[in-house]
Amino acid sequence: MSFPATLENSFWEMHIPLTQEVKYSILGISVTLLFVALCILIWQIYRYCMQPPAPKQDVNGLLSNEQSTQNENLQSNSPTPDYKLESRQDEAERLSRCLSRSSDLASSMDSLGEPDEERIQGTLRFSLFYDQLQSRLVVTVLEAQGLAARDFSRSADPFVRLRLLWAAREGDEQRLSCVLQEWQTRLVKDSCNPLFGDQFSCTLAEEDVPRVTVRMEVRDFDKYSRHGILGEVRAPLNSLNIIYPLEILEDLQRPKKDAVGEVLLSLKYMPTSQRLEVGILKIRTVFRSSKTERALYARTSVLCNQCKIRHQRTAEKVRWDVTVFNEVLIFVLPDTQIRECSITVSVYEMRPGKKSSKHLIGQVILGKGKTLEDEHWKLMMRSLRQPVAKWHLLYL
Repeated sequence: MSFPATLENSFWEMHIPLTQEVKYSILGISVTLLFVALCILIWQIYRYCMQPPAPKQDVNGLLSNEQSTQNENLQSNSPTPDYKLESRQDEAERLSRCLSRSSDLASSMDSLGEPDEERIQGTLRFSLFYDQLQSRLVVTVLEAQGLAARDFSRSADPFVRLRLLWAAREGDEQRLSCVLQEWQTRLVKDSCNPLFGDQFSCTLAEEDVPRVTVRMEVRDFDKYSRHGILGEVRAPLNSLNIIYPLEILEDLQRPKKDAVGEVLLSLKYMPTSQRLEVGILKIRTVFRSSKTERALYARTSVLCNQCKIRHQRTAEKVRWDVTVFNEVLIFVLPDTQIRECSITVSVYEMRPGKKSSKHLIGQVILGKGKTLEDEHWKLMMRSLRQPVAKWHLLYL
């Protein structure tokens, strides 16, 4: 019985013969390892403190794949008209390239393509004449003077775009207009004082003359981008006596958009499947009967940081005062990027059977901003998974 106790005592009394140099070497290595460990700990604490807080994930993103699949099946079985679905992976790649930094998009059509107030300068000379015998309106664009030049070239390539706007509703709070005719002058290169001398004419009933406004936009031609707007001049015919040729010289003013129609849109966002559903339900425009049958279609684009991500269009419908579409277009947008995007709905008119016959009727932009259109966007974000419908004015 004493044998194990003897072994235990001999174990604790055993000494390993080490020299002083070896002992100090082991002590130095231990101190060095301790110092390295402290340095690593301090560096990790510093990195943790300097790291920005991670964005909060939506609770809906934590749902299981099974529940997401069930929701997708329920949505696909519901009777919704003309769904057009795009790849989530492709859309996410496009969004990641365009969302390098956060920026606010202007939601109002008044801020799209307009020049700064300081840049608006110059005058436009034109003449108006209404031939009562032939019931024809004659518009002649003569010249422009003192136009604003581009900063890099100190010159401009101006041309004038003309529109005859016919006021359809009188006495309304928001009167809608109809574009009767649209013309464009020739291009004059490298001149801030261009001479045009272009004349345009069209048949116009005498009772319609007081309801017509001639809108002339002076634009700067750009081969690779959107044409710049140098200013505009408006001539309401109800305040002018044009039974004789009348020559007018007007200063260029800040461009304004005209309400040319209304569109009924529905918005619905599905955070689980990261889908934005834009419903084009009805389009109301001022329609004057003509011998040629005309059609409408709507083109919906998703923009992020002024970069177009994706677009889809509806089918063509015969144009009436109220054209019914009832189509839903689907876009895949990640939940973290939905607030940085805007939706542009453009309505085009075209004549079936003719090539290059389409022209823009009007536009509306939905998204971030301080406009009435932003209220619809906020309602959509507060009513997830529920469609929210609202009328919006179309501007041109």
